[in-house]
Amino acid sequence: MKRIICVGNRHSAADAAGPLVYERLARMERPLDIEVIDGALAGLDLLRFVEQTERVVFVDAVRAGGSRGGVVVLTADEAEENAPEIYDHSAGLAYLLRALRRVSEGPLPEIWVVGIEGIPEGETIETAADLCLSIAAEGYQAARQHAAPACGARA
Repeated sequence: MKRIICVGNRHSAADAAGPLVYERLARMERPLDIEVIDGALAGLDLLRFVEQTERVVFVDAVRAGGSRGGVVVLTADEAEENAPEIYDHSAGLAYLLRALRRVSEGPLPEIWVVGIEGIPEGETIETAADLCLSIAAEGYQAARQHAAPACGARA
């Protein structure tokens, strides 16, 4: 099983990337082995969706130093770089990725983050959705073709 987990707050334009990509993915045809999850603001409750998967692609708003409205692909390590040590409301996806390493009982799946910088709009949402499907289906090769240089992103 492969999963695309879209996170964010649909009521805040600056944090709506995940929910908007989820809405796009929900309308698209996709392989049966790719599940799309609306992670919204579920935080650490999303850890259960990572278990027993081959590959997970998270979608979220990021600040990675790229162009506003751009799409970036990050490894879990790159997205986790700026995770806070203490959990609070603003900890976000980076904290979830750090916690995942500490609580996982088995090997972790391949994890990627597709991030949207700035306010997500039509073409950017479509690009991110298509990229998520490619990475979920093909993994490393598809992700590295679009990966951002290591850049200290905050997911």
